[in-house]
Amino acid sequence: MTRLGLFLLALALACTGPAAAETVAITGGRVVTMGPAGDIADGTVVIADGRIVAVGAGVAVPPDATVIDARGKVVTPGLVAAGTALGLVEVRMVAAADDRATHKRDLSAAFDAGYGLNPDSLLVPVARLGGITRAIATPAYDDKGDRELPFAGQAAAVVLDGRPMLMRRGVAMVLEMGEGGAERTGGARGGELALLHALFAEVRDFKARRAAYDRGETRAYMLSRADMEALIPVVDGRMPLLVTVNRASDIRDALAMARAEGVKLILEGVAEGWRVAGEIAAAGVPVLVTPVQNSPASFEALGATLANARRLAEAGVLVAIEGNGNHRERELRYNAGNAVASGLDWRAGLAAITINPARIFGLADRVGSLESGKDGDVVVWDGDPLDTLTRPVAVLIRGARQPMTSRATELRDRYLPTVRSSAEGEIP
Repeated sequence: MTRLGLFLLALALACTGPAAAETVAITGGRVVTMGPAGDIADGTVVIADGRIVAVGAGVAVPPDATVIDARGKVVTPGLVAAGTALGLVEVRMVAAADDRATHKRDLSAAFDAGYGLNPDSLLVPVARLGGITRAIATPAYDDKGDRELPFAGQAAAVVLDGRPMLMRRGVAMVLEMGEGGAERTGGARGGELALLHALFAEVRDFKARRAAYDRGETRAYMLSRADMEALIPVVDGRMPLLVTVNRASDIRDALAMARAEGVKLILEGVAEGWRVAGEIAAAGVPVLVTPVQNSPASFEALGATLANARRLAEAGVLVAIEGNGNHRERELRYNAGNAVASGLDWRAGLAAITINPARIFGLADRVGSLESGKDGDVVVWDGDPLDTLTRPVAVLIRGARQPMTSRATELRDRYLPTVRSSAEGEIP
């Protein structure tokens, strides 16, 4: 073979992701399905062609299956990280490595996080080592341009197996209320609310008069055509608004706005959510929380408490737990563990990072629990997954076993032996 042929072969091998999905049987572990089957003390999960085909006790293992022995271990669904920017950002302080935001005013709601995703991001393997197999990539606001962007854009569901990341576009429209939203839309909370009502009215008018708009027979709208087209699924109730909001009164305003406009809502942040937990539950609105937030970092979070997740769940709110930022998404399960330490039920804590975010973002038909027909996203742990000392021993995404390495582990393996040898007086 020529040098060029060898080079092309090596390049092709280097560009391939994890091994293609095969038949896999995970046997003998405590299987926490997060589905109707509940917990199975000595269970088996069989995956074929990337999908779960059997879950239970005494399930027959196909003769051609690769067997993962999970005796003494815990088997769970892959974790789902909500409110991330995985695939969108590498280094936040470097503009060329940050695709979370646009500063063009005529492209706010139409900005789609599903474009420009980078499956080769060094942050993806780090997240996988925390048991995360899927994530919600959310756009952000940008302070470099026009600050009057009412919407940040559309969130996308992504898969973290090193292949093209996009799972589903338009899982939510991202909006900020409270202090940040007020600053962005003139300086007052009431101004933002008035603007939102006016914008939704314009979108409905545009939807009803598209032909007249095309002929130039309508008045000028505040939003571009692209933004209005993007907001039609929101006003139709098909795409939820993902609203970052923290103060109790701002949460009430968000709930009232959603009722008046007939839009679906997901609340994110909700530092003072416990104060209005009953109202959130009555509205049937799910929340994304960071349970380690307990300091009054701003005037809108004076009531922050570690008991927030527990109080919301006890009130009947569907709760999902967020991580600690893109470079620390692997700590997602630590946050769930902290919520459990603050009184949240253990199973509710695990649900908050598996099936609950899957339900909130419309992905429960594919992920979030171990059930026949769902994608083969499975994690095998050497102990309680919510314990900081526990580690994943196997991570499967769409039935393919993932490498248990990241840039950090590669650097450790390369340099730590040299450091140890030097410390012992040996020549590296």
